[in-house]
Amino acid sequence: MLSSLPAAALRRRDQALIAACIVLITGLAWAYLIYLDHRMSSDMEHDKMMEAMGMTMYMPWTAADVFLTFAMWSVMMVGMMAPAAAPVLLLFGTARAARGDRGASLAVLIFGLGYIAVWAGFSMGAVLAQWTLHQAAMLSATMAASSPRLGGAILIAAGAYQLTPWKGKCLSHCRSPLGFLMTNWRDGKLGAFQMGIHHGAFCLGCCWALMCVLFVVGVMNLVWVAALTGFVLIEKTGPAGVIIARAAGAAMVLLGIVAILVVK
Repeated sequence: MLSSLPAAALRRRDQALIAACIVLITGLAWAYLIYLDHRMSSDMEHDKMMEAMGMTMYMPWTAADVFLTFAMWSVMMVGMMAPAAAPVLLLFGTARAARGDRGASLAVLIFGLGYIAVWAGFSMGAVLAQWTLHQAAMLSATMAASSPRLGGAILIAAGAYQLTPWKGKCLSHCRSPLGFLMTNWRDGKLGAFQMGIHHGAFCLGCCWALMCVLFVVGVMNLVWVAALTGFVLIEKTGPAGVIIARAAGAAMVLLGIVAILVVK
């Protein structure tokens, strides 16, 4: 039934609304990240000076630190993943409209909330990892792995995952949103939320290792955040996405090995 969706099933106004919301949410996420980066710059410079003087002090996190770090990761994941999720959101809205659902836009919002919930779960895991590394004094002032061996190990693990069947399966689902909708369709608002979670799980399986690369280049390195955002978009929507994903995986493994071997 979904394989013959009429192109105009979703009204142009609704299409524009959904697209505008995606752009707005992505823009707000990036605006917050840029604002946060400016606020953190002075603190990082101070910490770098302390490191250079051999006077680095690792203060234990408070509950506020955990919450703010979780907010940072959550917003960053929204900014990075929303563009790649746009095709499935628009297609889902079209499918709901084709089935006579007058609340297609609301259903898309609920689908999106399910998708975001998955990445919020990942964000909590990332916070725990960052907290652990901080407590072990294994993060630099730029929130990157302070040990080349650790950085190399992360690159090798992330690159190796890019070459696994699990990555391939999840990437295949992400690159075929119509196939996902045809095999995982559920009616109603709860169904929309469940579909969002299901698609988010495939998306997480596809991209979690790439997100871990931020612990190598710096969690708040916005240049690399933008680069990874573009890479995720290319591997999910580009004509040679699968090949690019595998090539990047091999390159990461090689760079990880080099990073470990050059340590004196």
